[in-house]
Amino acid sequence: MLTPRQLFLRYQAQTSDFPLLLEIERAEGVYMYGTDGRRYLDLISGIGVSNVGHRHPRVLQAIQNQLDKYLHLMVYGELVQAPPAELAYALHQTLPEHLDSVYFTNSGAEAIEGALKLAKRHTGRTELISCHNAYHGSTHGALSITGSESFKNSYRPLLPDVRHIHYNDLADLELITERTAAVVIETVQGEAGVRVPRPGYLPALRQRCRQVGALLILDEIQCGFGRTGSFWAFEQFGVTPDILVCAKGMGGGMPIGAFISSQEMMAGFKTNPILGHCTTFGGHPVSCAASLATLRVIQEENLLAGVHEKAALFRRLLQHSAIRGIRGHGLLLAVEFDSFAVLKPIIDHALAHEGILTDWFLFCDNSLRIAPPLTISAAEIEESCAALLRAIAHVTGQQS
Repeated sequence: MLTPRQLFLRYQAQTSDFPLLLEIERAEGVYMYGTDGRRYLDLISGIGVSNVGHRHPRVLQAIQNQLDKYLHLMVYGELVQAPPAELAYALHQTLPEHLDSVYFTNSGAEAIEGALKLAKRHTGRTELISCHNAYHGSTHGALSITGSESFKNSYRPLLPDVRHIHYNDLADLELITERTAAVVIETVQGEAGVRVPRPGYLPALRQRCRQVGALLILDEIQCGFGRTGSFWAFEQFGVTPDILVCAKGMGGGMPIGAFISSQEMMAGFKTNPILGHCTTFGGHPVSCAASLATLRVIQEENLLAGVHEKAALFRRLLQHSAIRGIRGHGLLLAVEFDSFAVLKPIIDHALAHEGILTDWFLFCDNSLRIAPPLTISAAEIEESCAALLRAIAHVTGQQS
């Protein structure tokens, strides 16, 4: 009889030659537990997913309540089902008035695909603009606007009429013209190593889009649902999007995404052709029930209030001569080292010897990712920082 590890390696498609190969038996809060009983502190929330922690009791209860009623019934948008309808309303309540139509998907990449189609449908234009070092997903359309050539070259041809601008570069905004259907941008860049918009940049981008009639699509797949200290990151930068994209942290651990726009704009999918955008499992009732519970946990347990204080504690405790700086916004942090050659052994040692799970960034491999559940306590932050400092000291041979 093959073990789960053997089955994983033999029959499950892999994404690299070096998977972590931790066999996890259960998870709770900020911790995951291996089949050998070992405990791991999750500092990356399953890459931005477990914003309210693993298996939050209210999320579990919402899932169980829905399991007792029904699972999938019909393809998207045909039957009235309470979970997606109530979630759509709850999301709208967190947003500006014009963002009042929610289209549910199964993932962030699917939400990006829908947003791109919607922008082309509404404007009648074809050009799409995104940023260098942006990451928007791995499906063909999302990959087309991802800003890394090394990720794309093996899969060409991709979508035509895509161009890239530099994030935070005001001069590049002139590249947005009357040909542009939409600019797709992460409110806070994630895989670029947590790049925060400079004062005035996003308002200038918003103004340029209005000037030329292009739509502004904000990708909050990684920075939404409380990650930066407000429910949506864009709330802190004085802009509102025409289309908002979210996923990851919105499901409490269940697969779900959404793109959100106005009733007027979303109506374009109803005609010419009918069913202009379709999904079988989007708006799955169990995922929507989990998402609504997640939203309520963030609001009612006041998780936003502690985000900046917890981020400040990480910054205060992570002091070492090998650390070149800490970038971030809220509980999305990038701890910079000289190189990947320095960082990778620190990540490996922290996992193997300290039980701390962290990572680097796709397009910034000299920086350590810290994005724990918003529920992490001060004591857990102190525990994880002490462990990381021990790992850094072990690898560099320097205590501070």
